[in-house]
Amino acid sequence: MNHRYFMSLGVAALAVAFTAALLAQSPAAGQKAGNTQILKEGPKAVTIANATTPSKPYVVPKTPDGQPDLQGYWTNNTIIPLQRPNGVTKAVYTKEEFLEATKKAAERDEAQTTPGTVADVHYDFTQFGLDKSQTVLNADLRTSLITDPPTGKIPPVTAEGQKRAAAKAAERPKPAQQYDQVQNIVIGSRCIYQGAGPPMLPPGYNPGYQIIQGAGYVMILIEAGHEVRVIPTDAKPHAPQGVGEWLGDSRGHWEGNTLVVETTNFNGRVAFQGSSENLKVTERFTRTSDDAIKYEFTINDPSTWETAWGGMVPFTKMDGPIF
Repeated sequence: MNHRYFMSLGVAALAVAFTAALLAQSPAAGQKAGNTQILKEGPKAVTIANATTPSKPYVVPKTPDGQPDLQGYWTNNTIIPLQRPNGVTKAVYTKEEFLEATKKAAERDEAQTTPGTVADVHYDFTQFGLDKSQTVLNADLRTSLITDPPTGKIPPVTAEGQKRAAAKAAERPKPAQQYDQVQNIVIGSRCIYQGAGPPMLPPGYNPGYQIIQGAGYVMILIEAGHEVRVIPTDAKPHAPQGVGEWLGDSRGHWEGNTLVVETTNFNGRVAFQGSSENLKVTERFTRTSDDAIKYEFTINDPSTWETAWGGMVPFTKMDGPIF
């Protein structure tokens, strides 16, 4: 059976669980009282994290050195797309619209690939614990992760960015040449880079993160690709210009209860959404409850886009460890 069938079951179960979360008036069996409701419903026991309005301001816990405590295991697993779908003109769905969009997503996932084709050669996501339904899902009615610009779309690409994209497309090996030499194989297939960010957007699977803090540092272990980000928070300067890294060079500082991280010095080979080595990513981590972190990001690359843009991704506490 094709792995997409299993994914459709997960999305269908999501609709059931999300409906229950939206209609719930008080904590019941299978729910966790507080700022986050955890439900288990449907044939695949999908767990939904549904943010609720806190009754009083949240007091952020502190680490031994007095900084806001972001530590723990977290996931950004969601079905919200990065960009607002074509034809959708609102920033937030109604409950009914969300469920309809979820149903359509299930139908797309249920579509079978053609036997004997390259697309049909794939493992079963569910068998290896990679289905979205097997990790806590963030329930959110927004129509896109992008919040700026208000259109929910990535801004227009500059002439320079278009020229660079065309040059890369011309250099890209044809499918029949992909395995002629290792350099032709995409870096994701070679497990060199698995979309770890920044920005840290929901991957196709393995959406787990572990945050550990120490005096002057924050470490983020990323399940996808087993990447590790070590972020100094003690005013260390960035690496010299021209020293490029796969994940860039990150430097953090605290603004009240928010960790602000600025990352530069990308090596240009990852090219997030077609970006250049001049990309600058600013991230903001704010703990809003025991079970949630508000993660905001801003993308600035004048060599690629006409304006800066950004968005927000909900992070929800999950059971660890991650592997």
